[in-house]
Amino acid sequence: MNVSLVKDLSVYQLVMGVQAPPKPLSLSPATLLSLVRAQIDLLIEQQIAATLWVKLPPDKIWQSELARYQSSVGASSLIYTCQIEESRKGEAGEDKGEERLNISSFPSSPSSDYVPVHLPPDSQMRRENFLMVLSPQFCSLILAHRPLKKRKNQTSEKVNTNQNQPLLIITTVEGRVIQQVLNSIQQAIAPESSSILPASFICPTVPQGALMNQLLAKQLLRQDEINRQIITVRTNKLEQQNQELHTKEQLKDEYLKNVCQELRIPLTHMKTALSLLNSPNLKPPQRQRYLQMLNTQCDQQNSLISGFLELVQLEQNLEGTTLELVRLSDIVPGVVSTYQPVAEEKGIMLAYTVPTELPSVWCVSGKLRQIVINLLHNSLKFTPNGGQVWVRARSQGDYVQLEFRDTGIGIAENEIPKIFDRFYRVRTAATEDYGGAGLGLTIIQQLLLHCGGSISVKSKLSEGSTFTVQLATVSNIPTAIATENEL
Repeated sequence: MNVSLVKDLSVYQLVMGVQAPPKPLSLSPATLLSLVRAQIDLLIEQQIAATLWVKLPPDKIWQSELARYQSSVGASSLIYTCQIEESRKGEAGEDKGEERLNISSFPSSPSSDYVPVHLPPDSQMRRENFLMVLSPQFCSLILAHRPLKKRKNQTSEKVNTNQNQPLLIITTVEGRVIQQVLNSIQQAIAPESSSILPASFICPTVPQGALMNQLLAKQLLRQDEINRQIITVRTNKLEQQNQELHTKEQLKDEYLKNVCQELRIPLTHMKTALSLLNSPNLKPPQRQRYLQMLNTQCDQQNSLISGFLELVQLEQNLEGTTLELVRLSDIVPGVVSTYQPVAEEKGIMLAYTVPTELPSVWCVSGKLRQIVINLLHNSLKFTPNGGQVWVRARSQGDYVQLEFRDTGIGIAENEIPKIFDRFYRVRTAATEDYGGAGLGLTIIQQLLLHCGGSISVKSKLSEGSTFTVQLATVSNIPTAIATENEL
C-alpha cells in the first residue's frame, strides 16, 4: 500500500477534478441519510449484486443500512469499508471529536461480506463519507464532504464538529466520474493480497432509464419520511417548550397571588385598628393598644415589601454575581457580639465556637454576613426567655459546616418541608405573633445553592431546632466558578 497516496487521497477532490464536475449542494446529514436509504432500497428491490465502497459514520443507523442490503442480496455482494486508524496524538488544528465521528465500526477482520481498508489518521478522507455502488447494471456515488471552518480570533484552522453543520453533498451516476474515483482508489489503497475488481470492469456510461426513475421515486419517499420525522421531533420540542412556559406562567401567577394575599393581611389589620380608633367610647389603654397594632402591621407590611423586592432582585441578578472566599472566623464573632445585648435582655445564653484554623469558604460576595445574621436572628426570636443558642463551625471533608442550634419552640414535623417556601411562616405558636415576611430562609437557600452550598434543618416541637449550613471550601470549586473559568 502506498501510504503517501492514501494520505493525499480525497474522493471530493477527485470528483471536483473531472471536466464539468457535478455541483455540490449544501445539505443536512438527514438528507444524506435519505439518499443512502433510497439507494439501498433500489438495490434490494432490483436484487442488484454490487460491490460497495463505503465510508460512513459509525452510528448504528448507518451500519443497519448496509446490513439490510447484505442480508437481502447475500454472498453475491462485496462491501469494502474504509476505516480511519486511531491517532495516538491529536493532529494540530484538528478536533479529535471529528476523527471519532468518521472511524468506522465495521468488523476489523476480513470476511466474505466486509473487507476493511485502513486509512492513516491524517488522511484527507477523514472529513469525507461516501457510498459508491459498482455493478454492470448500475453505478452511483453519494459523497458528503465536511469543509474546514476557521474559528474567530484564531489563525489556525479548526474543524467544527457540530453534526448539524451542513455538508457539501454530491450525488452522481455519471460513469466517467465514478470510473476516475474507482481507478484512483484502487491505485492508492487496494490491498496487495487481493483483487478488488476485475481489471476489465468499466462503469456503465448511462444507467437504465427505468432504474433512474425508480431511484428518484425512492429518494422522494425517503426524503419525505425524513422530513416527517424532523417535523415530529420539532413539534414535540415546541410542545415541551410551551408546556414549560405554561408551567412557569402558572408558578408566576401563583407567586403573585401569594404576594397579594400576604400584603392584604397587614392592610386588613390596619383597617380594623383604624375603625376601632374611631369609637367614641375608646379608653386610653385601648387607644394605645390599637396604635401599637397599627405600628406593628406597618412594620410587617414594610418587611413584606422589602423582602419581596430583595428576592426579586436576587433572582434577577444571581447568575451575574461573583463568588468570594471568606473565613468564618472573620464574620461569625462580630455578628454574635452584635446580638449579645438582645440575648441578655431575654436571658438567653448565646455562645459560639469557630476555630481560626478552618479553611476559607465560597459564598456570594458580601452575603455570608447576611446569612449568619438571618439565621442567628431566627434562633433568638424563636427561643423563649432563659433558653440557649449555640453557633458552631467545623470541617466536614471538602466543606465547612456552620450550625445554629437553639432550645426554642421547635418546628412541627409536617412543617419542616415548607419552611424554605416563599412567604411561609411557622404557625406553631398561636398566641404569639413572630412577624417576619417568610422570605428569609428562601433567600438564604438561593444564595447557598448558587455558591455550591446547602442548608438543612432538624427540629422537634418544644425542644428546639438545628439549622446546618454547608459551605464549599477553597479545595472544592463551585459550579459557578468552574463554568466561568471554562468560558
